[in-house]
Amino acid sequence: MIRVVVVDDQLVMREGLVALLDLVDDVEVVGDAGTGAEALALLASRAVDVVLMDLRMPVMDGVEATSRITAEFPEVAVVVLTTYADDESITTALHAGARGYLTKDAGRAEITAALRAVAAGQATFDAAVSQRIVAALAAPGRPAAGLTTREAEVLTLIAKGLGNAEIAGALFIGETTVKTHINNLFGKINVRTRAEAIRYAYRHGIVTP
Repeated sequence: MIRVVVVDDQLVMREGLVALLDLVDDVEVVGDAGTGAEALALLASRAVDVVLMDLRMPVMDGVEATSRITAEFPEVAVVVLTTYADDESITTALHAGARGYLTKDAGRAEITAALRAVAAGQATFDAAVSQRIVAALAAPGRPAAGLTTREAEVLTLIAKGLGNAEIAGALFIGETTVKTHINNLFGKINVRTRAEAIRYAYRHGIVTP
């Protein structure tokens, strides 16, 4: 069973999600919360695999809660479920440690698939969010040092703070493929660490601040 906590400040939405997930055979809702602070308290008192997290909430919003969960409960995966799919919301959630990002027009099958994916250690994004991430790759940057288009995309996502699993999810490729692209592009731009790669990406205009 995948043990899930549902976090949303809107009671109707929260109750609806709990009722929806109660219909899924391999999912058990072990708690629900209306703020990030309440979610952290729940995680301290029971075993949880995945938190389904809203972003905009009072007291402690979803970004801060995700960051705290990632630091204090690293075994727990966070899937964001929100109305917002703008670049800033997506980027801040991923930087905070979210392993999945869905918008609230997602149906039961999509939400369930996301819970299963992150519980298995994978990253997952809905189509709209993936399109935003891929669109960001086409923004002002340009390939350099003989990088292929895919290598430039991977470098851009590294510079935006995504880990290998998140890059794999955004580009619909496997983590092994991501590692291959990273090894290749690191050799082409003559760097050995992600920090050096990020500095290179900004210095050469592949990404902009």
